[in-house]
Amino acid sequence: MGPGLYFEIGKKARDLLYKDYQTDQKFTVTTYTSNGVAITASGTRKNDLLSGELHSQIKNKNIIFDVKTNSNSNVTTTITVDEVATPGLKAIFSYVLPDQKSGKVEVQYLHDYAGVNASIGLTTNPVINLSGVIGSKAFAVGSDVAFDTASGNFTKCNAGLSITNQDLIAALTLNNKGDSLSASYYHIVKPLTNTAVGGELTHYFSSNENTLTFGTQHVLDPLTTVKARFNNYGMASALIQHEWKPKSFLTISGEVDTKAIEKSSKVGLSLVLKA
Repeated sequence: MGPGLYFEIGKKARDLLYKDYQTDQKFTVTTYTSNGVAITASGTRKNDLLSGELHSQIKNKNIIFDVKTNSNSNVTTTITVDEVATPGLKAIFSYVLPDQKSGKVEVQYLHDYAGVNASIGLTTNPVINLSGVIGSKAFAVGSDVAFDTASGNFTKCNAGLSITNQDLIAALTLNNKGDSLSASYYHIVKPLTNTAVGGELTHYFSSNENTLTFGTQHVLDPLTTVKARFNNYGMASALIQHEWKPKSFLTISGEVDTKAIEKSSKVGLSLVLKA
């Protein structure tokens, strides 16, 4: 019931406005072996380009071992150890082959009144990332910074706060080293149908430009959800998602530029199967 980690500030609004929208074709299949190993194969077609990924996951008590291989011949290995020494403490080690500088160690700690995430690259001059949140489920404030020891510069410096009550979540974040300020909200209109509305306004100080996006979602029945969004540039998107069997989803989404409807319409398809 604590404030969570930094990335969770504004997450509800971001999920409403951006999650599951796509204009590509994606197919994902997950199967489980008799000893509990999860194997996931996925493929994505974007324009005329095809890409794929194979993901294997093994769980043993509080240890999770992940291996991902993609069509670019990159192999990502991640080892997660939960409840290290004390409840709420998690350690994560990751490495990407053939990139010899990709090794990273990460530590996460969740408390009733704080959430901390720290990571350091396993190189001679690593990038150090530290984020922290203090508060409660109702109010939280935090920051996220990254420091490159090789150049001696801060590569990331963000700050944010969130306010949560029974049916409304509001968030304010300062990103891109202070160049952009975003305000977002997520409001549950009808809990029984999971009907919600949300919006995000971002101001860019360097260009003096604003981006405004509104969105909504509604559950037609326990297995079918519809979503729609619109921004100030005239881009309109909508999707329908149906859970045709447990944890298996068919999602059809579309996007159109209302200023050039005849040229800009795009349709995306996502199929997720879990056996």
